[in-house]
Formats: sequence, structure tokens, C-alpha cells
Amino acid sequence: MIEIQLTNTLSGEKTPVVADANGRVGMYVCGPTVYDRAHIGNARPVVVFDLLFRLLRHVYGEQRITYVRNFTDVDDKIIKRADETGRPIGDITTETSAWYLEDMAALGALEPNIMPRATAFVSAPEQPTDMIRLIETLIDKGHAYAAEGHVLFSVKSWEPYGSLAHRSLDEMMAGARVEVAPYKRDAMDFVLWKPSTPEQPGWESPWGRGRPGWHIECSAMVKATLGDRVQIHGGGIDLAFPHHENERAQSCCANGTEEMADIWVHNGYLMVEGEKMSKSLGNFFTVKDLRDRGIPGLVIRYLLLSTHYRQPIDWTEKRVEEATRVINRWRRALDHAEGKGTPPEEAVAALADDLNSWTALRAIDAEAKRVLEPRDEAEAREASAAFLGGLALMGFEGLESASHVEEAAKGAIGDDQTARIEALLAARVAARKSKDFALADGIRDGLSAAGVVVKDGPEGTAWELGPAFDPAKLTDLESLR
Repeated sequence: MIEIQLTNTLSGEKTPVVADANGRVGMYVCGPTVYDRAHIGNARPVVVFDLLFRLLRHVYGEQRITYVRNFTDVDDKIIKRADETGRPIGDITTETSAWYLEDMAALGALEPNIMPRATAFVSAPEQPTDMIRLIETLIDKGHAYAAEGHVLFSVKSWEPYGSLAHRSLDEMMAGARVEVAPYKRDAMDFVLWKPSTPEQPGWESPWGRGRPGWHIECSAMVKATLGDRVQIHGGGIDLAFPHHENERAQSCCANGTEEMADIWVHNGYLMVEGEKMSKSLGNFFTVKDLRDRGIPGLVIRYLLLSTHYRQPIDWTEKRVEEATRVINRWRRALDHAEGKGTPPEEAVAALADDLNSWTALRAIDAEAKRVLEPRDEAEAREASAAFLGGLALMGFEGLESASHVEEAAKGAIGDDQTARIEALLAARVAARKSKDFALADGIRDGLSAAGVVVKDGPEGTAWELGPAFDPAKLTDLESLR
């Protein structure tokens, strides 16, 4: 069996994935807080851990992998959105959860095996791992205390605290937004339970009506779905501290385990054109925004996998264009590929070595080129199998062939738009004959921006609609005719 190694945030070293005594591997990834559309930064961990999920299933077998990703459906941000809109919290979380699954499916992400909702684990008599009982256990063991309707975890009660983030308490204090409250014994102590006002969601507890803190939610859901210790725990690097540090501390203390996860895996930040994504900078966009611009979900997936998961990734228009070119090449290769798929050994080996997705993508692209230019029939079959298998392993099995996309697009285009494209191409030919190359290039660039692929050949100029065709942009080109 292939050995999969991942960089463990806790040790900083590559660590082999080791199945449990039953040969199973569990993976828990922190999911969304559902109050709005998922932005592109939210999408990166989904795509990264979907790829890891696929690799684990490939190596161990589909039935031996349990992937859990939660929904946080009780949170101050959700309460604030309900107050702003006047909508019931349940309506907001149901709607935004559906949006999230729709957007992530468009990126080729499989649904995890289990998708628990935090509210189902706050107080559940039939569930011996609910949040209230976990908090009671922490109090009984001297790791937590009640104060003024709150329950707080005592950070100094657990000596390893800070080792996941590789920071001392002083460093964490300096870099964290710590709530200063008179009921805290120590400024770093964090909330396990807090009181709710009558209009806020709340549950009855030994400490009064209230709701859980964010960190205890995941501890309860991990324990309920995967047990006291999980093989892989993942999320974005922004979760390493404080969320995962706190989650780890309370889980180890409540369960009496030395560690909560065998391997902690975190993906790097996402930047936009070299800057941090921010609404104030005007570079904030959701997955739906990108799809509405005509950028296909699998182009987004390719771009998100084109940088190693632990490194920061820079979303740029140039990289979108590069990803689109590769995806279009793969679409053309699908018109020629046949048979069953077996992924290239180079791609599997690259992914097994700390999820080296870029090397795996290059291996699949090499097979696509072999499909498009095979030397003989045997090589064509071999390349087709490797290409198709690679697409499935990397999450691109939903990719449609170029001919399928073209037929669908032409079926949607009207006669007036067809005439407009033909007239622009005729104007381009006239401009080239009169040596007005600036105008000719302008027409071609404009058509390209509208998603019309122009092909010059010895028999003349042909065109086809690309996957990002935008008929509205054709109107903007009228002045060039």
C-alpha cells in the first residue's frame, strides 16, 4: 500500500497517515459558519481536503474513509444577520447551507460522509457526547469553571497549551483579540458557554439558559462522529489559533487523551493580486461572483490546486487565464479519450508526498497532450486511461468535452448574436487587408474577452464559443465594426 505523508502542523514534520486498528481513517475538517455566501478563501480548504479525501479513498478504499465536515449554525455572526434582516435564524442557516453545497459542488467537491450541524449536539440526552456534558466533564476535572452565567476553560490548567500554534502564552496574548472580562481568572481563558438573552437562541443548562462557544462545538462533533482521537484534523491556517488550539486543549482534557489528532493539516492563506482579500479594497468576491462572471467551477478548482496547499496562493487574472487554457486543453482531450481510467503513477506519488497537487496536475496535463498527439494506437489507449484516471483522482471527472460545451453554447446562442460575431470577424478581415492591425487585434481581443475562441488557419478563420461565453460583451464591440 502507498504511504501517504502529510506535514503535521504540531511537529512541523511530514508524518505518515496510519489507519486505526480496524484499517479505517477518519478526517475532520472545520466547515462554514452559515450566514452568507462562501467567498473564494472559504473555497480553498474545501478543494484541498476534497483532494485529500479522494486520495485516501484511492489508497485505502472508499468504505474505509470517514470524512466529517460540520456546519456551524449557532454563532454571533448568524444572530447579527438575523437582527439585520429580520429573518428567522433557521431560514438563514438553511438557505446559506444549501448555497454552500451548491457552490462547492460546482468546484468538483464531493460531499463528506457526515455533515453534522452544531445545534444538534448542544443538548441531546440520547447523545452522550453533547456539549453540555463535555463542559460538565471539564469542570469536574478542574479544567473549567463557571462564572456569572459563563463557563470558561482555564488555559493554565493544561501545560501543552500553545504547542500547536508554536507560541507562548505571552505571544498569544500579544497577537490575539482577547476579551477582557471581570469574571475571567486569566485573560487567555476562553468561553465554553455563555448566557443568551430572551430573543437569542439558547438551551437550558446547569449554568442557566445560554449557548455554546465556538470551540466546544467542534470538540463535541469530533467525539460524536469519529471518537476521542482522529487520524487527520484539518482547516485553514487561520484556524490553527485560536480555534484549533482551544479545541485541542478542551478535547484532550475532557477525553483524557494525550492528543486529539494524529496529524493536524492546515492550508495557507489566499491573496488577491498580491493583497489580502478585503471588501474595503474592492477585491472581495464569492464563488458565486466568479461563476456569474463566467469562470467555470473547475477552472477555479484548477487554480486553487496549482499552488501547494501549505503555501499562500495569489488569485490573479493572469492565473485565471492560465487555468482556463489548461482546462480547455483537457476539454479537447476528452473528445479523443476513451476507456476506463487509471491515474498516472507520478500523480499518485506526488499526492502521497504531502499532497503535491501541482506536480500531479502537470502529470495529468502531460497525458492530455499525449491524448491529443498520440504516436500510435497503443499509446492512445494508455494515455486515455491515464488522463481519465487522473481527472477522477484530482476531482475533474465532471469536466465536459469541448464538443459538448460547444454544442450546448451554440444551442443557447441566438441568430442575432451569431450574425454579430460573423460581422465582427468580417470587419477583422477587412482591417487586416487594409493593414490596420491595431483594429484587427482589438476585435480579436474583444471577442476573446467575450468568450469567443477565434481560430486562424490556412482555410480561413473559424470560431467557437468557449465555456466563459458572455453575449453581453458582444454588444460592447459594436463600435469596432
